[in-house]
Amino acid sequence: MIKKFEIKSHDGPGRVGKIDGQLTPKIFFKNELKIAPNEGSAYNIDREIAEFNVKETVQLAEEHVNDAYVAVIQGSKYVDLRIECLKQLEEIGYNGFIIANGDALLTNPKELVEVIVSLKKEAKKSSYFIFPFTEISFMPILTYMGIDGFLADSANYYSHKNVLQTPTKAYDLNIYPIYENISQKELEEKNIENMEFVIKEIHAHMKNNSLRNLVEERSGTTPQNISALKILDRTQMDYLLEYTQLF
Repeated sequence: MIKKFEIKSHDGPGRVGKIDGQLTPKIFFKNELKIAPNEGSAYNIDREIAEFNVKETVQLAEEHVNDAYVAVIQGSKYVDLRIECLKQLEEIGYNGFIIANGDALLTNPKELVEVIVSLKKEAKKSSYFIFPFTEISFMPILTYMGIDGFLADSANYYSHKNVLQTPTKAYDLNIYPIYENISQKELEEKNIENMEFVIKEIHAHMKNNSLRNLVEERSGTTPQNISALKILDRTQMDYLLEYTQLF
């Protein structure tokens, strides 16, 4: 069986931890991950289809458990199906998970909070979670909720849309020509650089017990970001008090 990443669990989300000897959160590149095949689906679909996709995802993950160590959590908008998918994948032997439909979750703050917090509460301490296609301004609050890593593919995705990702804002370069005549590859590299900067920024705040300050600062970048923090504070205070740094 392929060696899985070893995670040295931190005291909880928003605390310093390590995956394979590297501080969390970290950036993951797909070429360094062995991701099990999965049955992808849209976010807003009928439950019967979501149930089928979870079943197929688990079956594919089991078939590839000897040559993969990261699995994808499907379940669309149904939190109970997400938890069921997580539990079955953990039972098979996976400890690294990508949360499917990340782009849709970012536009639905209530569901974003519910999905991530529910999965973190139910997961084993040795499990870690990777968020795909995130906007950089969301990285602090996602870390605050318990996300351990981010896929670098989002930098490529936004570069093809001619969007520059910065720590506080996403700029459509067709409207805001901050960089003129920039190639897609150069834009991808700038997006990666900004992701790496925010990771360092998060690590520094975690070490200084000030991650909450950074989360509040970035919450004003988008309506979805500030809504997620308000919902998190209103509905998950027990979780925050138990696992995260409030100050």
